[in-house]
Amino acid sequence: MISSMRLDRIFREVKNLVPLDGIELLTPSVVRGVVPQSSLDSRPQQADREGYQVAPAQPDDFVISLSSHSHGIEWCGLTGGISPDYTLLRPVVDRAYCRYLKYALKSQYIISQLGVFKTGVRMGLRLTWNKVRYCQIDLPSLPEATRLADYLDRETARIDALIAKKTRFIELLAEKRQALITHAVTKGLNPNVPVKDSGVDWLGRIPSTWQVKRLRFICDVTTGGRDTVDAIPDGEYPFFVRSQEIAAIDSYSADCEAVLTAGDGAGVGKVYHYINGKFDFHQRVYMMSSFRSVCGKFFFYYLQSLFAAVALDGGAKSTVDSLRMPVFKNFPITIPGRVEEGAIIAFIESRAAQLDALIAKTECSIELLREHRTALITAAVTGKIDLRDAA
Repeated sequence: MISSMRLDRIFREVKNLVPLDGIELLTPSVVRGVVPQSSLDSRPQQADREGYQVAPAQPDDFVISLSSHSHGIEWCGLTGGISPDYTLLRPVVDRAYCRYLKYALKSQYIISQLGVFKTGVRMGLRLTWNKVRYCQIDLPSLPEATRLADYLDRETARIDALIAKKTRFIELLAEKRQALITHAVTKGLNPNVPVKDSGVDWLGRIPSTWQVKRLRFICDVTTGGRDTVDAIPDGEYPFFVRSQEIAAIDSYSADCEAVLTAGDGAGVGKVYHYINGKFDFHQRVYMMSSFRSVCGKFFFYYLQSLFAAVALDGGAKSTVDSLRMPVFKNFPITIPGRVEEGAIIAFIESRAAQLDALIAKTECSIELLREHRTALITAAVTGKIDLRDAA
């Protein structure tokens, strides 16, 4: 027997807050569920200020995140603290239902209802419990809920294992791409060419006809004059901010061949752009231009491949994510001859394009698997799968 119930008959909101001191800060993640914030590469909130308070979470609680309107409500399997930016829910029904609810609250049936209650625009979208509590969910008998959870545990585990394999394949392709570029810009394309000591420990031996120069001698470095709020969604020109995503703007302050990278924030050592044309850029973005002895495209591949791994490794990177100008300007760059440089660029672009196409194809298959996972969950929790046939 299945009963349709409002969420506020299944959960109550945890409103009390406690000091974060000594409590693991948890964060809801679309891909990984509720996890320790310390385990995320990109930390949405440091929460290290004095007096910061959190909602005390315990296993089998649920969290309404800023992405719940499109990805559902996240199950929490940990003890810790949840930022008050999110909504912490605690079941008031038998906890044995939580295995079933973990799936039901990620079904398209629930997501479509959550989408009705979202407020705000773009990055400011929010879901409040006083509205979400009206969402309806099908709650079967406990034995039936247990059978559904057993079935979905088994079937989603198969899908998740396949997604994990494909994700690892993408990581290996990315590593291969990186290694290919690194070898090309430091060793060239001819394995039999005479070599010499580069004079740089981590660079090792390089082709005997190549040179090594510090970055400050081969290009000009400057920062932009714009701020993120200057972006215009339908702007005519590219606008480079401290992100790999390129914004747009209706003005330009540069018209040249250039390489750009983030000067501070989470994008330091990760964000690189190449352009030849008109554009504008953020006040904390470094622009390299007026290249001498090397062309901009070769410089772009070299910097993208080696800078973060070498210059920002260990003590060269401060506790605050910021790019120190002396470290940047003193970074050594290999200088091949013009003809060889052109051959290296052509080789990199050809091989990288092949790998990028394979990565894109694999990413597409992962997205299809995730869609299938959501569809399977939705079908199961809405009674469209006969578990006798499934067994």
